[in-house]
Amino acid sequence: MGKVEETPSPAVETKELTVSVGPQHPATHGVLRVVLDLDGEKVVKCTPYVGYLHRGTEKLAEGKTYLNALPLSDRLDYISSMCNNVGYCVAVEKLLGVEVPERAKFIRTMCAEMTRISSHIIWFGTHVLDIGATTPFLYSFRDRERIMDLFEMLCGARLTVSYPRIGGVRNDVSQEFLDTLWQFTEEFPSKMDEYEVLIDQNRIWLQRTKGVGVLTAEEAVDWGMTGPMVRGSGVPFDIRKYEPYDAYDQVEFDVPTGTAGDVYDRYRVRMLEMRQSNRIIRQCIENLPRGPILAPDAPKFTLPAKDNVMKDMESLIHHFVLITKGPITAPQGEVYAATEVPKGELGFYFISDGTGRPYRMRLRSPSFVHASVLPKLSEGSLVADVIANIGTIDIVLGECDR
Repeated sequence: MGKVEETPSPAVETKELTVSVGPQHPATHGVLRVVLDLDGEKVVKCTPYVGYLHRGTEKLAEGKTYLNALPLSDRLDYISSMCNNVGYCVAVEKLLGVEVPERAKFIRTMCAEMTRISSHIIWFGTHVLDIGATTPFLYSFRDRERIMDLFEMLCGARLTVSYPRIGGVRNDVSQEFLDTLWQFTEEFPSKMDEYEVLIDQNRIWLQRTKGVGVLTAEEAVDWGMTGPMVRGSGVPFDIRKYEPYDAYDQVEFDVPTGTAGDVYDRYRVRMLEMRQSNRIIRQCIENLPRGPILAPDAPKFTLPAKDNVMKDMESLIHHFVLITKGPITAPQGEVYAATEVPKGELGFYFISDGTGRPYRMRLRSPSFVHASVLPKLSEGSLVADVIANIGTIDIVLGECDR
């Protein structure tokens, strides 16, 4: 498939037809509405409409303390909530000037890469299901479940975890957790082999993805693409390399890129990224330093440990002040911090007026930016390619609509 060649046939007369796909449609990955003007099977015009899941997240945050606004971040892209939490914490720590302990940096890096695998796996399963393959969908959810179990072991939550904290993480990791995670990293490459045997050279898969939704490197940059969307076009832009945060400057990993910039290349980039995430997790476990999991000045900004609240007067006072007033020492100013979430660049922008609540919070969400390129990918191609193009973008409307 791909771009349709003009083949005028005087024997067949067609007229344009407008078709509305979504907002409730399994192939739109949530509540995206796409209006297609079709001439036969050819897409003449493609117009995406977003906003059906708008919840006012940015405005809600302005009424909360920096600590209490943290759970809003994992409701954005709910299949990669840990990465969103880390992005939020990195931005607030930059505003407050908090230095995170080394052990907490490694734990957050490890958890973020677990989330990247989990997010890419669910993308893989749903994307191939859109195109007609069922078995990889079942395999992917089987393996994602193991990561969900690990999150539950770590913090008691599976989906919306709210585990990272301003200045560190909520609780330390246990040896049982590390042993189970290590076992996962031992077995995961063989699971990746299973996926690739099923899909990589599958003729139907190749026909549905090769040459479909092509985006050149220049076009990807011009449209503001990030993450696998820009790397699939051959641009090795990765915030983990260019502006390292947490422990990314202390681990080794490669940045996979594509050459053709089509749906198939973006698929290969995400598959290779999962292998790199597995590699990073193993390094984090091997090099996990000892020490505290919260910054020394973090109690000013985040809740102290429950055990300390029950036996230490100072911790009890900090707990009471944080719950009732929030941190009151946030410096005035503006800050923008970006992190590399599975879908691309997630940025948090804060304006602080010196109180314990953000005066303004704005998000740069990759799903919103990437949804804008759907007409560029789809116009001139066949209607079936629209479904492949929506899948390759990997949007989550919670993050897109905010």
